[in-house]
Amino acid sequence: MSAIDYSVVVPAYREAGNLRPLVTRIFAALQRIDSPVPAHAVEVIVVDDNSRDGSVEVVQALQREGYRVRIIVRTTERGLSSAVVRGFQEAQGDNMLCMDADLQHPPEFVPQMLAALSPTKVFVLGTRYGGGVGAIDEGWPLHRRVISNGARMLALPLTSASDPMSGFFGIRKEVFNKARNLNSQGFKIALDLLVKARIPPHAIAEVPFAFGLRTEGESKLDSKVMIKYLLQLAELYWYGYHGVVAFLFLGIFALFVLFLRWWWSDPVTRQVTVPPTTGKGRAH
Repeated sequence: MSAIDYSVVVPAYREAGNLRPLVTRIFAALQRIDSPVPAHAVEVIVVDDNSRDGSVEVVQALQREGYRVRIIVRTTERGLSSAVVRGFQEAQGDNMLCMDADLQHPPEFVPQMLAALSPTKVFVLGTRYGGGVGAIDEGWPLHRRVISNGARMLALPLTSASDPMSGFFGIRKEVFNKARNLNSQGFKIALDLLVKARIPPHAIAEVPFAFGLRTEGESKLDSKVMIKYLLQLAELYWYGYHGVVAFLFLGIFALFVLFLRWWWSDPVTRQVTVPPTTGKGRAH
């Protein structure tokens, strides 16, 4: 079997219905005549948090069909970021890519993302904010757009990357190995790596893409996830700035937490109400 130069890591929890289309679409894209990366040099690693939903059987069936894919089932750990870290640690390729299992990160972009990595471009980021693809899909509800843009704005002082929230990113193995004190409980491992691996702006490649549509499973976005992200931001600000700047951010962070708690706990207050009619002017 040929050597592996590229590894695609897919953290998953209860995503059995998406694994087959994800893997087959990845390798279909790699087998195109214009693919800059050969399919035989790529492996896919699914890191599953003990879903017990048939994910193992799906991967085994794909292996029998000749796809270079394997699954790591974790029974003592949970969480997106720690799953990505585990996948990168297990990866055989020097060029590593992370993508979601829900098909919102289009598999057709995998060859381009992998090819963007090089000794001079050690980090690649799939961005929704460039190349005319549009910042957010038109189908997203208003509150999802507010959350996404708010999360991105809060991260701007930490990195020059345009979209560290996308979760569709790649990194060179030697750079990943240099990162210290990674937050395995954090919500956005890409942002953690950008800060703690001290990746300079000139070493970041960006590939514009638009979110695809989830076809199976459920979205993991909820208030708890957003609170985890804000806690991660607080830790990164303290790591990167210390002192007064970190203190100021913590104040903004506290206000944002209060806003989120209000947003999810009392949706009725956000609705526009129409004053009751007084009955004047009605015909009797």
